[in-house]
Amino acid sequence: MFPNIEVRHLHAVIVLGEELNFTRAAHRLHLSQSALSRQIAEIEKQHGVRLFIRDNRRVVRVELTDAGRLFVEEARSSLLHMERAVHLARTAHDGAKNVLTIGHSHDADQSWVSAILAVRLPLYPKLGIRLISQFPIELVRSVMSGELNLALVTAPLKDDQITAVPFALAPLYAAVPETHRAAQKEQIALQDLAKDEWILFAQRVHPVAHEAILDAARREGIAPRYAHDTITSQESLHLVSERVGVAILTKPTALEFCPEGVVVKPLSDASLCFQTCVIMRSEDDSRLANEFVRSLLRRYVPQRLPPKPVELSVSPRVVSIKKAAPERS
Repeated sequence: MFPNIEVRHLHAVIVLGEELNFTRAAHRLHLSQSALSRQIAEIEKQHGVRLFIRDNRRVVRVELTDAGRLFVEEARSSLLHMERAVHLARTAHDGAKNVLTIGHSHDADQSWVSAILAVRLPLYPKLGIRLISQFPIELVRSVMSGELNLALVTAPLKDDQITAVPFALAPLYAAVPETHRAAQKEQIALQDLAKDEWILFAQRVHPVAHEAILDAARREGIAPRYAHDTITSQESLHLVSERVGVAILTKPTALEFCPEGVVVKPLSDASLCFQTCVIMRSEDDSRLANEFVRSLLRRYVPQRLPPKPVELSVSPRVVSIKKAAPERS
């Protein structure tokens, strides 16, 4: 799919596409900024395609071109297949008889990941688990294509090809400068942010949450000064620290790394609280996958509350999964 391109070059494009900043991308890749710039330039020159638009005023900052967005999506898929092939081969070599490939988002609560790793199935004592991190919309696609057996997704898009079982609630948070007029509040209302420029996850990253935020603003009579699209919570928090706006984001997984001078508080709007679901392909009748889902859900029975404003498509098979989980923690 990517002839004559080294894996490290694909990885470089993906990371820069996520960070949109040469300094942060180079840090993640353990490269110098100039080395990363050379790698990107080599790929663009070799294939005659411009992947990134450089900001002449701030050289470290870049934007993806349309070609760049497609390249990044396909590069992720290619690396996923390569990594999965290696992992499955290694797992078989090590003696595991069954393997589940499970996806989660970059900002997933780490307790959810720990719960996945803690599942033990008596019928599958040598079960191997392969974890993959992707953006929410990519997780849904990967489950539908069979690249993932299961995934944990907050506010997944409705689709007849997937079964979604809610197990936890995920509120949204506001990140504001510590000097902001609402910084001292326990909860922040959208009205508190009405006069600020808003930093939101790009629609292609979190489509349901993105639209819900804008719908909630319209209900409040707010015309957001919507200024910045981001891909990661870290990028959003960095922009807030640069005083270019306020961010609305899912709970950052590492608040201890929140930039100095930035405060993160929950939003008070009840409609901006979403169900996180275990999703799988609707036609997947694998006993292993269903047993795993049932075991995982047992840990979250107390949190599996009635549906919130975001509706989910639930098939009859989901009901059988729910009934199979005993009503105890």
